[in-house]
Amino acid sequence: MKQIVQSARSGELQLVDVPAPAPERGQVLIQNHFSVMSPGTEKLSMDFAQKSLVGKARSRPDLVGQVLKKVRQEGPLPTFRTVVNRLDSPQPLGYSCAGTVIAVGEGVTRFSVGERVACAGAGYANHAELVVVPENLLAHVPDGLELDKAAFATLGAIALQGIRVADPTLGEVVVVVGLGLIGQLAVQLLVANGCRVLGVDIDRRRIEQALEQGAEWGAKPDELTEGWSHEATAGHGVDFALITASSETATPIELAAQLCRPKGRVVVVGAMPLNLDRRVFYEKELELRLSMSYGPGRYDRRYEEVGLDYPLPYVRWTENRNLQTFLDLASKGKVDPESLDTETVPFSEAEAAYEKLSRGERSSLAVLFRYSEAPSTARTLELKSPSSRKASPGNPGLAFLGAGNYAKAVLLPALASLSGIRHVSLVTATGPSATRTAERFGFERCGTHPDDAILAEDVDAVFVATRHHLHAQQAISALKAGKAVWLEKPVGLSLEEVEKVCAAAHESPLMVGYNRRFSDHARVIREKFSNRIEPLSIQYTVAAGPTPRGTWITDPHEGGGRVIGEMCHFIDLCSYLTQSTPVRVYAQASGQDMEMDDSVQVLITYADGSTASISYLARSHAQLPKEYFMVSSGGETASCENFKTTRILGGKDVKHINQDKGQATAVKAFIESVRTGSASPFTVEEILGTSKVTFGILESIRTNNSVTLGPGR
Repeated sequence: MKQIVQSARSGELQLVDVPAPAPERGQVLIQNHFSVMSPGTEKLSMDFAQKSLVGKARSRPDLVGQVLKKVRQEGPLPTFRTVVNRLDSPQPLGYSCAGTVIAVGEGVTRFSVGERVACAGAGYANHAELVVVPENLLAHVPDGLELDKAAFATLGAIALQGIRVADPTLGEVVVVVGLGLIGQLAVQLLVANGCRVLGVDIDRRRIEQALEQGAEWGAKPDELTEGWSHEATAGHGVDFALITASSETATPIELAAQLCRPKGRVVVVGAMPLNLDRRVFYEKELELRLSMSYGPGRYDRRYEEVGLDYPLPYVRWTENRNLQTFLDLASKGKVDPESLDTETVPFSEAEAAYEKLSRGERSSLAVLFRYSEAPSTARTLELKSPSSRKASPGNPGLAFLGAGNYAKAVLLPALASLSGIRHVSLVTATGPSATRTAERFGFERCGTHPDDAILAEDVDAVFVATRHHLHAQQAISALKAGKAVWLEKPVGLSLEEVEKVCAAAHESPLMVGYNRRFSDHARVIREKFSNRIEPLSIQYTVAAGPTPRGTWITDPHEGGGRVIGEMCHFIDLCSYLTQSTPVRVYAQASGQDMEMDDSVQVLITYADGSTASISYLARSHAQLPKEYFMVSSGGETASCENFKTTRILGGKDVKHINQDKGQATAVKAFIESVRTGSASPFTVEEILGTSKVTFGILESIRTNNSVTLGPGR
């Protein structure tokens, strides 16, 4: 299928062939008929992408701070790879479209094949022939409403939410500052609501268009003479101002404050800095209100991706209900997107449309892309790039599932440095990511459905680097298909899942991405204590930092939380250093809510009497090393900081400029086992033992008791 994407590094736009998406649970596959290019919003994205690295840094100083912290903790090379990978990722464009349902994923209840729908959401409702959209970001198109009008639903919901935040009453006087696409839709909605509407814009054509939409009066900012208030508001000033303009300065807010009456409201919809003139707001006692995009539910992963709705008696207007309301108003003629200054072009001309926008040659309020009726639904795409490694057909074939930041920054570069294996198939959830990543790392084909790669006859080994809830299922499928499997942690989200994976591993080799034991630092410390007589004592501190707000990682059904998803790394390393089996664990959580603060103190006891104390901290100081552990036994001590510096007290230190967490060595060991047919570097007992500890930690927290890790757990 065809999709328009943009390079985050250069801003270059391309209409590319990508594999068609496949709907997952709670998602719907839609064939697009129309999608709307909003010049204001999308030009902001284009302008940012076209900036130099210095320009991007100036625009996002918060990201610069994150980069500098990563350099301190991990070194320049891992940081460079992370930055390059983010900039190299193709960015899908578009966030408002309409079409027909052609397939539904498991659990979808409100939509069926053949229905007409309007779609919302950046990253979902893209400019593409086929899109996959979660159920809560879809709305039914009423009978009689054309799909070209329905494609404006997201833009209409944005305008509608801004008006809801303003809380207008019948007969109030309102000024709309910024008469672009959302501003013009806001004018129509306000008129339908019984308000008297004034319009302000720097473009005379936009003012005239607003008057055609029902505004009573309009002017450019420099035309606002002292007498404007008497002419337009009988001298009182407007009841509220709706700012739908975007600006690099706070000028629109300053203007809106001047136009408001005492105790008026200023509602910000557009993007701009909030540098307020306190004097005006103070003297008039103005209210400043911010509108959240399409409405409640926006930026809430559980609402948008998982499909949990807000109960109507408590949250009357969600983003989905705003979408549906706009469509209902349009079907009754209360608002009419067709009356706006828009241009309809075939999707095949999308690149040219964006180029005109970039050069400032496009003056229409919006561009409506019209799609062909027969897009390709192929989920796999053969690549013809020069870098595709089709040589040496006798070498074992590799498939790679998932291409997130870690995979692109660590695992795939490690694989690219090795010989003796064919890079056959790469699969991700989205077509542009699959295509770009596969081309970059020399895969022969790419796709969007894991089974197409797992069951392929020319695939001998599978890397599973998808989201956590998919790990066990995909690993079992690959193992039962006779493939060797590299499985990123965690093995599963329950002990039952882990046991099923381990049972399947008796049929084919399995390696889990517990890479720290492959680090030079871990090897040196283990060798230091290889001849010990007394038990080991390990103190491990992890300054994990707070979890990102709303992340899938802490969702118990998708990520499992960081105890399961990340602490397994440190547990495995402790077991490697002790060379003993964990037999008991006690844990205590520091925070009241593990999703908000998953700090935890853990004590693990081993069969040989060794102990490991792990302090996992979500609320530590930012300058604390991300990882630090100290090992002592028989009067000897060694310590490691961030896998960059290891100190052997009384011996020789090990230092590196960049972190060595062992990933490259671990990948090399796995590939060697696949190529030679030798055993996996991990035993099933080691994999199961680490998982028992992680689930034992959660049980200990829940019961406030130590947990014995017997063979039956």
